[in-house]
Amino acid sequence: MRFMREAIREAKKGLAEGGIPIGAVLVKDGKIIGRGHNRRGQKSSAILHAEMDCLENAGRLTARDTRRCAMYSTLSPCDMCAGAILLYKIPLVVIGENKTFKGPERYLCRRTELVNLDLKECKDLMAEFIRKRPDLWNEDIGV
Repeated sequence: MRFMREAIREAKKGLAEGGIPIGAVLVKDGKIIGRGHNRRGQKSSAILHAEMDCLENAGRLTARDTRRCAMYSTLSPCDMCAGAILLYKIPLVVIGENKTFKGPERYLCRRTELVNLDLKECKDLMAEFIRKRPDLWNEDIGV
C-alpha cells in the first residue's frame, strides 16, 4: 500500500492543479524512481496520462531496469499506457481501481501481472471529479 499511497498523492496533486486525479509511480527494487500524474489539461497534451508522465519523469532506463520495475497507478491503464507498459516489459502493474474506467486488462496480462486493489478512495476521487468536471473527463475517454 505504501507505493499506492504515493500514486494517490500524485493524483491529488494533479487535481490541485486543475487536472484529472490519476497518479502513478514507478518502483524499482523497492524504491520509487519515477512519479507522475495526468497533466493533459495542465500542459494541453494529448498523451500526458499519469503512466506516461511517470515514465517520462523516470528518465531513460535500460530494458534490464524496466524488467525489475512495478507500475502503481490509481486507475486501470488505457490502451496507450498499457502499450507503453508492455513495450518496456514492466512485469507488475498495481491499480487502485477499474470501476471508473477499465483499460485493456486482458491484453496487458499477456506479459504483465495485474493486481487490482479496488480502493474506495480511488473510486471516490474519480467519482467526485467526474461529477464536477465531466467535460474534461469525457474529452479523454471519448464520450
